[in-house]
Amino acid sequence: MPMSNGHELDATAILSELARGDESAAARLLPLVYQELRALAHSYFDAERPDHTLEPTALVHEAFVRLVGQTRVEWRSRAHFFAVAATAMRRVLTDHARKHRALKRGGDQERIPLTNVPTPSGASLVDLVDLDDALERLAALDERQYRIVELRFFGGLTVEQVAEVLEVSKTTVEGEWRMARAWLSTVLRKADSP
Repeated sequence: MPMSNGHELDATAILSELARGDESAAARLLPLVYQELRALAHSYFDAERPDHTLEPTALVHEAFVRLVGQTRVEWRSRAHFFAVAATAMRRVLTDHARKHRALKRGGDQERIPLTNVPTPSGASLVDLVDLDDALERLAALDERQYRIVELRFFGGLTVEQVAEVLEVSKTTVEGEWRMARAWLSTVLRKADSP
């Protein structure tokens, strides 16, 4: 559910207050962004196994606490906030998957669909921990491609919104997105092979 223009302006102003250290800003921000954060969380859980032990509400709350606890972020816009929120949610889910994997000692692993990144089996499921490892490698190789994947795939941002957040052209985002998907497909195919 997209914010109305008035709520978008309110959220941007509150984000500025939060960046300046106004601790009460977080309480005013949550009602303005909660429904969109829930929708983002639900999009993650649509791809998870049905018996996942983390709930969308818990994911929203954990990500929100991480977001408002950041003191060095200059919130530029609502799109920037949701880009960082997507990163926070991915980190929460990855931390959860790593703990689950450690408990299971390699048993059932969290898998999520990765649109447009084919796996060797032809399915679109990728192990969340393998994906996180691949994204960390991509970040070391090309920070911008990493951010584009994170914003497009995890944040659900459009090419135009990613261009705005990263302050680059739409053409740059499209080209980098294609290259990053190809690179991830190769890396994840190797991780999936015996």
